[in-house]
Amino acid sequence: FLFDQPAVQCMWMKNTLIPLSVAFIADDGRILNIEDMAPQTEDNHCAAKPARYALEMNRGWFAKHGISAGVKISGLPKSAR
Repeated sequence: FLFDQPAVQCMWMKNTLIPLSVAFIADDGRILNIEDMAPQTEDNHCAAKPARYALEMNRGWFAKHGISAGVKISGLPKSAR
């Protein structure tokens, strides 16, 4: 997800049938935090600080690949427009 402005973004899993992990990413590409999300729940999972991006992967994908908060991601788009 690419948001117009950095903000404390939140995600939830209503109508999602598989478990996911979401990484909230700052404007500079650094991962702020990663949250594991259970399917078909309305629990809010929010960025620790203002985030420009949210990247959802299968649950556990980030941990399996050694990706954690503080890792910088390159090549992200700068604008949703």
